[in-house]
Formats: sequence, C-alpha cells, structure tokens
Amino acid sequence: MKALRVICGIAGLLTVNLAAPVPTYAQAWPAKQISIVVPFSAGGPTDTLARIMSDPLRRYLGQTIVVDNITGAGGTIGVGRVVRSAPDGYTLSIGHWGTHVVNGAYYNLNYDLLKDLAPIAMIATNPQLIVSKMGVPAKDLKELIAWIKANSDKYKFATGGVGGSSHIGGIYFLNRLGLKTEFIPYRGGAPAIQALLSGEVDLYVTQIGGSITQVRAGKLRAYAVTAKTRQAAAPEIPTVDEAGLPGLHTEVWHGIWAPSKTPRDIITKLNAAFVDTLADANVRTRFIDLGQEIPSKAEQTVQALAKYHKAEIDKWFPLIRNAGIRAEQ
Repeated sequence: MKALRVICGIAGLLTVNLAAPVPTYAQAWPAKQISIVVPFSAGGPTDTLARIMSDPLRRYLGQTIVVDNITGAGGTIGVGRVVRSAPDGYTLSIGHWGTHVVNGAYYNLNYDLLKDLAPIAMIATNPQLIVSKMGVPAKDLKELIAWIKANSDKYKFATGGVGGSSHIGGIYFLNRLGLKTEFIPYRGGAPAIQALLSGEVDLYVTQIGGSITQVRAGKLRAYAVTAKTRQAAAPEIPTVDEAGLPGLHTEVWHGIWAPSKTPRDIITKLNAAFVDTLADANVRTRFIDLGQEIPSKAEQTVQALAKYHKAEIDKWFPLIRNAGIRAEQ
C-alpha cells in the first residue's frame, strides 16, 4: 500500500511538471534592454533616426532601447562590433548604403556584409545634398562647379568619415568633374556639419536629413539633390538633372540588421516591431521633416532588405573598385 502511494505521488509530480509551460529561448525574448549600434557620432542623420525610433520600439517590445554610438573608420568599427556580438537579438546594427555596402569595397573588412549580418528591415531612403558654407560665392550648381575648378588647390571638402556615404558621394561628384581632392574626414556627420558651419571646410555632400535644418535657417547653401525628382522635404532645391549635372544619383538608404545566426523567430519579432514603429504617426512626421522617405510595407520585409542589399553590393562594388578607390588602411 505504501509502495502504491509513492508511485501515485511520483506520477502526480510528473503530471504537474508536464502540464507546466516549458520556457524557451524565443518565448523569453526580449528579457533585457536592446542596443542599437550607431556607427557614427551622436547628432548625425543615422543617430537621429535611431533615436526617433527608440521610444516607439520600447513600447512595442516592452524593453529599454539604448542607442550606442561606436565611431571610427567610416562606420566599420561599429558594424564589426555587432557582427561579433551574440546572435541573441539584443544588439542590432543600424546603417546605410555607406556602412553596409560601400565599406565592403573600400576596406579589407574582417567580416562579410551579407553572410555575417541578418537583415531585419529597411527603414528609410534619402538622397544626398551638395552643400557649402555660406562664404562660398556660388549661387547655383553651375557656378559652384566653376568655382571649384577655379580654386582646385584651395577649397576644402569634408566627409563624415573615410569610406562613408559622404566620402563616396563627394568622390562621385568630383569624378564627374574630372577632379580629385584630398578629403578632410570627421568622425561622423554632425562634426562635419559643424566644421562647415564654422568655415573650417568649404564643401560637403550629405544626406538631406543631415543638413536641411541648417539650409532652411540660411546657415548653409544647398545646390542640388542627388535624385531624379525633387524631395517633399525641400521642394525648392533642384535635382542634379535640373541643375546641370544629370545622372549624379545617389541614395543613402537605411536598414536594420542583427548578427547572423540570430534565431528566425526573433528576427520576425524584430521586423514586426520596426514595421509597427514606421507606421507610428509621430515617427512618420519626423522622418518626413528630415527628408527621409519611409519604404512601403512590401519594402520593409526581411526578404526585401536582403534582396536590395545584395543588389546594391553588386552595383557599387565593381564601380568603386574599377575606379581604383580604396580607403587608407
């Protein structure tokens, strides 16, 4: 009789244990704060987008979102930090055409931009502006081109980092003019803009979101937008086609990635959170005010970013390498 009671007791214990929910890695996620690594300094366009999204993401995911600025080498250090982090969904990479495409052709990276990163979502697209300090006498793009040619040994051209989007945008611009220059690199878009505002440098090619506020305030002069159509955020600024340099089209699109091997269910949850965030009315308004165009829902999928990312690498790698453009190692 005692033996029967023991067996029944064990059976009951087993029943209780089997009935209890079995915790899984995916079910527990997210259980702590999530870091979005911005590979540039605070205050630049990429940093601004991350910070705009951080609060809605916190609400959707139920965890604190930390924006972590890790600068250097045109964004390669910050992206590398994410690549080497644990594939658990707690460290994400925000970046753009420069950091996640161009850098692969500029640098001898110790990681693969396609194989070592898992796409989550494309979040914004943004053409660039050709801008100058107010002290440059040119009033339109044709006058600017003439001024550059007349002062080829005097003007100073800023970039937000060697190999970054502003660097290749500047090179692409000068290549069309048959010119070269020694660019002056800064640790991100914000320091480069400050150098332009202070008169330390003369020219800069940057995202609309990184300079439109200063242009509207009359602190910087914009000559053209590197797009086929005028932008809603600055409809008064002509396109390069209209201004006299047709075909000089560059677009700095932004995306979100996780380390490769991040579980698929976590990637799915992250994608849903970013899609919901991009649908937030306040986020949409602030993005548009910065000249950022939010991709359609179809373009926000994991698969869409993976396909577009590869297509951009296939397009730009040969162009950069054939031109002999390499960053200093």
